[in-house]
Amino acid sequence: MKHTQTIQSNILSLIDRKNELFEYDLTSFGNELNSIISTSRFLILGGAGTIGQAVTKAIFKRNPLKLHVVDLSENNLVELVRDIRSSFGYIDGDFKTFALDIGSVAYDAFVASDGKYDYVLNLSALKHVRSEEDPFTLMRMIDVNVFNVEKTIQQSIENGIKKYFCVSTDKATDPVNMMGASKRIMELFLRQKSKAINISTARFANVAFSDGSLLHSFEQRVKKQQPIVAPSDIRRYFITPKESGELCLLSCLFGKNNDIFFPKFNENLQLTSFVDIAKKYIESLGYEPHLCKDENEARLLAKTLAQKQKWPYLPTKSDTAGEKKAEAFFTENEKLDMERFKAIGIIKNDGEVYLKEQLDNFSDSINHLRAKKTWTKEEIVAIFHKILPNFSHKETGKYLDHKM
Repeated sequence: MKHTQTIQSNILSLIDRKNELFEYDLTSFGNELNSIISTSRFLILGGAGTIGQAVTKAIFKRNPLKLHVVDLSENNLVELVRDIRSSFGYIDGDFKTFALDIGSVAYDAFVASDGKYDYVLNLSALKHVRSEEDPFTLMRMIDVNVFNVEKTIQQSIENGIKKYFCVSTDKATDPVNMMGASKRIMELFLRQKSKAINISTARFANVAFSDGSLLHSFEQRVKKQQPIVAPSDIRRYFITPKESGELCLLSCLFGKNNDIFFPKFNENLQLTSFVDIAKKYIESLGYEPHLCKDENEARLLAKTLAQKQKWPYLPTKSDTAGEKKAEAFFTENEKLDMERFKAIGIIKNDGEVYLKEQLDNFSDSINHLRAKKTWTKEEIVAIFHKILPNFSHKETGKYLDHKM
């Protein structure tokens, strides 16, 4: 088996990009960014995921007074610390990690024991469209993407936090799947809570080679000597993990109350085909991509083609539930600021929105289902429709877990 090179060193070329998106903006705001971070205290929630690690490293290297990182994954936290020590070394400030579930009593005790932060950044999320297949994982998605957010905002208010940031997604724009809809509902909760604390968020494109993503699976397939499969009819905008952290950090520190940051479409951010990336990835490893006709052939050839300096790949048609054909970061009804940053646009939510009754009804309806300890996906979808009347949920009966 050929040694697999580090993806991060090659990621821009794989997604057909030459330059990093936010270089100019980071340079323009660099002194202010460094000044704020070096005099501030940060709590990162979900800090061991791909985006959370990128945010953590972006803050760490600017010498914060305090940086605490919380995540469910003990192993990922250990690797994060090893990565930081190996790349940046040490800081004078207080840097600690905590393997905690945000929804747990242990987390509440942690917050009660300290809680002294200037900024809270919540990067935790259930991000997979495939998570909506069964009603039980779907309920956990609501817990993580909505109720844990509401809970941690309230704790931030009670502890006098200066700013709360929570990551959103492009899929929250006119959502067609439950994941995107849960993030849109989260945005509504943020808007309501912003009366008591400054809040900002960010919608962004696919994070290339993030944990669990399709591009990340390319690495896993090669390591396990398996074929690479990619949809032939879907193109997406991609940003790097580093850029995802930078966008979140800029939104947190420079976003005004209720601002939603997003990357601007320009010559440096273009739609890219998954199949094109798959072929480039195979070529980057020194193999020739070999087109297969079906899954059986692809599985069979994966055992022998590597000896001929080839690797099997299989383009497929997208027919699973919740897939969006085109990405969008904003709707035509949203007010935009496209002047403040070179590569970042901002959705401005300036006006008062009275959402309390709708949000209370949403919470009561979900809690009613949980109290019964039985629910269906259809019941949850109906509750989503009540708070998002234009939610165009696409149910095909097919899910990503049903494909290779």
